[in-house]
Amino acid sequence: MAKYRAIPDGYMTVGEVAKKIGTTVRTLQYYDKEGLLSPSAESDGGRRLYTDKDLVILHQIVSLKSLGFSLDDIKQRLISLETPADVANALTGQADNIRMKIEQLTASLTAIEQLKTEVLQMQTVNFKKYADIIVNLQMKNDSYYLIKYFDDDTLDYIRNRFDKESGLNFMDRFNCVSDEIIQLQKENVPPESEKCQQVVKKYWDLIIEFTNNDMSMLPKLMEIGNIGTATNAWEERQKTVNSYLEPALQVYFSKPEMYVL
Repeated sequence: MAKYRAIPDGYMTVGEVAKKIGTTVRTLQYYDKEGLLSPSAESDGGRRLYTDKDLVILHQIVSLKSLGFSLDDIKQRLISLETPADVANALTGQADNIRMKIEQLTASLTAIEQLKTEVLQMQTVNFKKYADIIVNLQMKNDSYYLIKYFDDDTLDYIRNRFDKESGLNFMDRFNCVSDEIIQLQKENVPPESEKCQQVVKKYWDLIIEFTNNDMSMLPKLMEIGNIGTATNAWEERQKTVNSYLEPALQVYFSKPEMYVL
């Protein structure tokens, strides 16, 4: 490290660098101690001196730290700044990290807005349900909104009956069958047709699977599915499914050989 009696042109004191980047002298001293950024020179009086190149490296460090990287991670990510390509690579890395953080923050903001919507629709304070909604949002389970319709006993049953993988798998299959039902309705396929009854059987089999053949749960499920005025897209969709399913299920249950319990 070069030493100077005075501060030559092109060098900055630790205080000047801290002010330019918006950090503290103590932070810069810590970065020096940890081997992240050492001053390029030092005055005879022991003052740390930095260059514009140091300023760019410090910007890398501060940017990566703001993105949640540990100091050990940052040490591995710092790129030598000896050529234009080095500088470009460093900036590319920072840009990629910022885009990643934007995606994470956007997802967090979306989850917050979704939870707020559910809280207002529930109109009661129920932190257990809030926690379930948060977990399902983190799982990227698009059916998180169903939680508010279940009572505590049913939610306890679901928690014990399904884990993350089996729960998501079940909802995927349930949504696929619902899509088939909506398509049948659009095509005006008669409820008594073989095509319709095959889909109805798949739907009923899913109900049996969900309840684990406990028919005492059916009234609760029927209550959840009984929608008056739809207030969101899911309720509107469910009303369409229900309007087609009702007569189709009547046909299904009128055939004893198809009534599976």
